[in-house]
Amino acid sequence: MVDSWERARNVLAAAKIPPGHLAHLRPLLGGTYNTVEELRLTDGTRYVLKIPPAQTTPGLRHERELLVSEAEFCDGAAKADVTAPHVVAVGGHPGGRHLLMTACPGDPWDDSLTAAERPPLRRELGRQVARLHRITGPGFGYPSGALGPLAGDWRTAFTAMLDAVLDDAREYRARLPRPADEVARTVRAAFPALDEVAVPCLVHFDLWQGNILVDRSTGAARIGGLIDGERMFWGDPLADFVSLALLGDIRKDEDFLAGYREAGGRAVFDTPARLRLALYRSYLYLIMHTETVPRATGEEHDGWIQTVVAPELLLALDEIRELTAR
Repeated sequence: MVDSWERARNVLAAAKIPPGHLAHLRPLLGGTYNTVEELRLTDGTRYVLKIPPAQTTPGLRHERELLVSEAEFCDGAAKADVTAPHVVAVGGHPGGRHLLMTACPGDPWDDSLTAAERPPLRRELGRQVARLHRITGPGFGYPSGALGPLAGDWRTAFTAMLDAVLDDAREYRARLPRPADEVARTVRAAFPALDEVAVPCLVHFDLWQGNILVDRSTGAARIGGLIDGERMFWGDPLADFVSLALLGDIRKDEDFLAGYREAGGRAVFDTPARLRLALYRSYLYLIMHTETVPRATGEEHDGWIQTVVAPELLLALDEIRELTAR
């Protein structure tokens, strides 16, 4: 069996980087699916190596070939001049598949930020996300092909994404606050709002604070990188507002929205937009509920899902009922 150091040297060699220059290797925690390691060379250069689990590992339907989506995100971010990792190498080696990327500076956004630092950072984040949303794709859906080929319209793509996670929930017997069939009936009423989305834009869909690095190396805090783009899909830019205000309401984030609009992003919260946001919140919270089963996340995390996330899923479903009853 290939150990981590040997695997890392193999990856470096395949990328035309002298494997003998590998000086340090450490696992990066916080991920829930791929194995993630930081590689440091003798000259101080840092890389991030991602290795997917074995294909027999239980997971959700959309999670197959996540590294394909992450590479697509990195390429799109580079085109948009957004701070994110750059792809160094992607492919296979004697130990399996891999994605090798540059490492971004900084640490995950956390409560250490001061009241003075937060507003300009949220504004900068808004500008970067708006630039990201200018990148468009050849169709709608996951570029990995996990749920089939890209679709020609957003309603087809997103309803397939919802159907997939509901099927996962049924298969794994996930503990949802309402039965999967009832959820399916509720969300269906909002599907016409999806037809307003005509352009497949790059959506990260996992921009919670842990995936936003803050860099203080040059003095003032700045965005060091938007990372972990493996959940990326081509779709409605509005979908990114869910994780950017995880378990909250993006409409209250005035600094982010100001930066987003300054850079040309469109953020209008009329009834169709509110319906779509409720659909995307439902989708993310269904994923968070369902993945606890194949991940075997443990009693503490499962309890947090039931006490914190489940009420938010119910609020999203109730908003769909309310808006579609008018």
